[in-house]
Amino acid sequence: MDDQSLLLLGILKAQSQHGYQINEFIEKNLSRVTNMKKATAYATLDRLSKAGYVTVTFEQEGNRPQRKVYSITPAGEDYFLEQLRENLSSAEQMTFTGDIGLMFLDNLPRQEVAEHLKRRLAEVEKQIVSFEKAPIHANGHGVNLAVDHVLTLFKSEQKWLLSTIPELESAEQ
Repeated sequence: MDDQSLLLLGILKAQSQHGYQINEFIEKNLSRVTNMKKATAYATLDRLSKAGYVTVTFEQEGNRPQRKVYSITPAGEDYFLEQLRENLSSAEQMTFTGDIGLMFLDNLPRQEVAEHLKRRLAEVEKQIVSFEKAPIHANGHGVNLAVDHVLTLFKSEQKWLLSTIPELESAEQ
């Protein structure tokens, strides 16, 4: 499954756009659910173009340099729907880099581990506040569901930390 292609084709399904518009839209509207970088977006658009899922035309306004305008093709729409169906029905394995440290926590005193996890909890709680303040997306339910999904995962992490930290603090060394 190719979530980067799914994201870009979904954006282009709404309307043709130049690269700057696409990246600006991702940064301003979707940064809570994706961390796609500009270079990745351009490389993916190039790959989609070579595969025939996107066409590239050039546009120039006044004295400005030419800009590439990306548009989804009929084959791209079919590929988008295929990827969308696959994405919605899959349950990929979730990995969290913080779990690597948990595997080795016995190398530190329990109280120190608890202190580090308290800092982690504070960061998680900042993320929760940020996601709770996310504006409601008026055009459809998809973006709102994606934000709610991430918020639910952060709240689950918060709950786990709130139960784990006291266990570590009271555990015998």
